[in-house]
Amino acid sequence: MDGNRERLRATFDFASRIYDLARPGYPDELFDDLARLAELRAGARLLEVGCGTGKATIPLARRGYQITGLEIGANLAERARQNLAGVADVQIVRSAFESWRPPAGVTYDMVFAATSWHWVDPAVRYRRAWELLRPGGHLAFWGASHVFPADGDPFFGEIQHVYDEIGEGLPAGSAFPRPGELPEMRNEIEASGLFVDTTIRHFDWEVSYDAEGYIRLLETFSGHIAMEQWKRDRLYGEIRRRLARRPRGRLRRHWGAVLHVARRRNSADGPSSGQSSGAI
Repeated sequence: MDGNRERLRATFDFASRIYDLARPGYPDELFDDLARLAELRAGARLLEVGCGTGKATIPLARRGYQITGLEIGANLAERARQNLAGVADVQIVRSAFESWRPPAGVTYDMVFAATSWHWVDPAVRYRRAWELLRPGGHLAFWGASHVFPADGDPFFGEIQHVYDEIGEGLPAGSAFPRPGELPEMRNEIEASGLFVDTTIRHFDWEVSYDAEGYIRLLETFSGHIAMEQWKRDRLYGEIRRRLARRPRGRLRRHWGAVLHVARRRNSADGPSSGQSSGAI
């Protein structure tokens, strides 16, 4: 696995409490489409890759599925266990997806990842999902990213000069995607040769934050966690100052998610060996 990816994905464990408080959940409509597209029945056996604190685990557990959640971070795994205490048929296991092995003879109706698939080693992730799924099972993944509708809050464009000032600006040529414009990964899924019938759905929703709530959110992003303290102080101070000038002291952040659902190719017509291709 790429060393930088490994280092950054481990940073979330240090912010487990803030992550639980600040990161949003996902819209009910996403889970409705997920259940329909993956043909999930009551009692279906699911394997979650990188469950974090349980943001996607909880709503799926409430729908009556059996879930094993994998999480590499000890603090994140413990908080997920606390959040899911008393919920039947859910097990949280501290392990990386790449190296984890299920009980003998166990396969899954769906392997899924919520805002975590991009952290899994791209050389093995599709092969591992294929191996863990039953024939006809499904792989599903989605993320939560910032999108910028035409009538969105201008705050984010206005604050960019502060990021530039502290040396954390966007790469040249970066664009602010609108809802429905987030990248899709159909080509990568199909290039693996292990999955067919890929279906993609876009979702978007809005969350309002005050200054401290928005700063808590930023402190769950790997890039902000890794910033030098003086950079965070400058950035967060400017966020507080600017929002204090607003009548309600709040900003509106628009979230977008791209749900990918693909069916496992049968072993009879799937590749006999080899790894998946295509890094994000």
